Amino acid sequence: MKRVVILITHQAIIAAIGNTRYLFDKVNSFLGQSGKDAKFDVKLVGIEKEMKLNDGIFTIQADMTTDELKETDLVIIPPMSGDMANDIHLNKDYVPWIIKQYQQGAEVASLCVGSFILADTGLLNGQQCSTHWQTANEFRQRFPEIELVDEKIITDHNGLYTSGGSNSYWNLLIYLIEKYADRETSIWASKYFEVERNRDSQSLFIIFEGSKMHHDEAVLTAQQYLESSFTEKISVDQLAEMVHLGRRTFQRRFQKATHLTVKEYIQKLRIEAAKKLLEENNLTVNEVMYESGYNDTKAFRYTFKKVSGLSPLAYRKKFK
Repeated sequence: MKRVVILITHQAIIAAIGNTRYLFDKVNSFLGQSGKDAKFDVKLVGIEKEMKLNDGIFTIQADMTTDELKETDLVIIPPMSGDMANDIHLNKDYVPWIIKQYQQGAEVASLCVGSFILADTGLLNGQQCSTHWQTANEFRQRFPEIELVDEKIITDHNGLYTSGGSNSYWNLLIYLIEKYADRETSIWASKYFEVERNRDSQSLFIIFEGSKMHHDEAVLTAQQYLESSFTEKISVDQLAEMVHLGRRTFQRRFQKATHLTVKEYIQKLRIEAAKKLLEENNLTVNEVMYESGYNDTKAFRYTFKKVSGLSPLAYRKKFK
């Protein structure tokens, strides 16, 4: 039987804790009804026996404390609400415990922005990680040693698992059910909880917000200009001259600050504009293309699908 720990972290989203516990309990029930043995022994574990969440509005009684529980097979870190820097600080006492469990052979899974606590352990350094797309810029600034793949729904490397934003954690939980139980059980769970198993990208939901969590004034000036003039034809040389930098120096500093090349940045601005046009009005695809700064139909459709995961028409059908 797999021993599963769901951590009750400070600022944890209580629904995620409840949903995770409920899923494992229902899977055990399904296995019992199928004449099979239960697969999971699930414990809610906190730094203290009584954990207060949402500024004390809710209290969760832990089954055990981290001092009492010496060994497990899987640790699940729930998502948190609020300021990530503050949440990391509040949960710093969990970090050595998570590291110790991993060193003893446990696997560790973070749900949504629970990735910030997992990243703080250092265990993800040099590996891929996903998180909620809205916190991607902050994550990259805080943890440059980790390769953030914020378009992915799930990452799985060396017994460390992460999931994308919000409800993407259901996909990771179903993935873990298949790994620890079997495919039949995971299919049943996906049907019971109405989780689309084939989701592998959260690109469709990402709203591009260029990273400004840096202190490079020249790059900020360039970003502000691009965001007001992205439909125009703009060269790197023009931008570099505008901020009084050499071309190569500007390119290096821009990519370091934004994690994108100038071309990629303009591309994302244009596609984000196109997405809003498709959501909000009845312009034809060609009209949307011109309004967002493109004049090549093939290039626009290719780039739109590459960034969003859908064709322009499919995107409109999905969101309008």
